[in-house]
Parts: sequence; structure tokens; C-alpha cells
Amino acid sequence: MESELTVIKLKPIEATPESFKEFGQVIEASPDGAEFGPTDAQLDLSKGIPRFYIMNLQNRPLKFSTITHHASVTQCLGSIGGHVWYLGIAKPSLVDSEEVKNEKGKIAVQSRCGHFYVPPAIDNVHVFRISGPKFIKLNRGTWHAGPLFKADAMDFYNLELSNTNVVDHTTHVFKKENGVIFSIDE
Repeated sequence: MESELTVIKLKPIEATPESFKEFGQVIEASPDGAEFGPTDAQLDLSKGIPRFYIMNLQNRPLKFSTITHHASVTQCLGSIGGHVWYLGIAKPSLVDSEEVKNEKGKIAVQSRCGHFYVPPAIDNVHVFRISGPKFIKLNRGTWHAGPLFKADAMDFYNLELSNTNVVDHTTHVFKKENGVIFSIDE
């Protein structure tokens, strides 16, 4: 029951290239003809066929109890029309199999996808507010919850691999593991 859960309210942080750098990139408009550089999305789509599509999301209120990562790919998300949206975020916590064997202090888990990770700590979860004509690029392994928004429905463009949600989708359930739901304090 939700009444037995702890609700943690998080204040959103405006997503800027500086505030988001631990988790990925915020990509804003650049002049036509500009050469590729560090402010462009630094993508890793090397492990499969890229999929760029528009996803229609409905009923995504400003709360979450699960968080997901993709260990094999970077991901880009942006709202069509530059509408305000939110994303729960935690730093990547992927570990290689050698670290799992050698470091006794880490509580690593093996994903059903085969890789190892340390579940995200409650204290390491943040919420970002994304507004205007920009998109975010998530680093490989970045934990994310959302997109979340106030409207009934929104369209987003999404760049990932064609099979990301089938073979590279690891989810941590705070509600089950920690008895926690995060709520965006907006």
C-alpha cells in the first residue's frame, strides 16, 4: 500500500550542460554548418542498429518508484515542441566482473542482461527539469526515470538501439527494495 511507503520529495534542478555533466549532456542549438565538437552529443550506438523514433507518452505524473539503465548504449531524449518535462536521474553504477570478484565492499548485482551493477542509493537520486529547445544525452549506464510531465500526454523523440528495451533494460524498484516513492516538488 502506498500509505506505508516513504515519499521523498525532490526539488528539480534545471538541466544545463554544467548541472547535468555527471549523467550525460544537455544539447542545445548550434549554428548550421558548425563542425562536430564537444558540445555535440557524444554517442555510443556501436552495439546494434540505431533506432530514432517519436514516442507518445501518456499519464506520466511527477512521481516514480522505479529507475532504469541501459548498459550498452547512450540514449537521447527530447520533447517535441520544447515543452517542460522532468527526469529522475542517478549516476551510472556499472561494474565489471573483475571488480565484483575483487572488491568485497560493493554489493553488486548481475542484471538479467548479464552485466553487473550496484543498485542506486536513495541519496544519489536527483530530478532534472528540461525546458525549451534542447535534448539530453544519457551516458551509458545512467539511471533514469521518466520522462515525467504535467500534461495528459506528450511526444518525445528517442534515440537508442532497435532492441534496447528488449535486451538492455535493467530496472531497480525502490518501492519494493526500499519502500520509497520519489515525488517531484515543483
